[in-house]
Amino acid sequence: MTEIKFYLDIIIGLISAIGILVILWGVITALVKVIQQNIPEARQILGNYLILCLEFFIAADIIRTVTYPNWQDVGILASIVAIRTVLSYFLSLELRHKD
Repeated sequence: MTEIKFYLDIIIGLISAIGILVILWGVITALVKVIQQNIPEARQILGNYLILCLEFFIAADIIRTVTYPNWQDVGILASIVAIRTVLSYFLSLELRHKD
C-alpha cells in the first residue's frame, strides 16, 4: 500500500507540475501578444490558460484527497474546488464579454 501511495504522490506532483507549465506557457504566449501590441488577444490567451491550469490543480487536489482521506481534507478540498470553480466561471464570463 505504501508503494501505491508513493506512485500516487508522483502522479500528483506531475499533474501539479503540468498546471505550473500551463501557466508559464500562457504567460509567455500572452507576453508575445503584448509585445505585438495585441492586448485583447493577450488577455484572452492568458485567461484561457489560467482556466486550464485551474483544472489541473483541481485534479491534483482531488487525487490527493482520495489518496489521504480525512474529514478536514475533504472540507478543505471542497473549499478549494468551490473557490477555483467560481474563479473559472467569472474568468470565463469576463473572457466572453471581451470578445
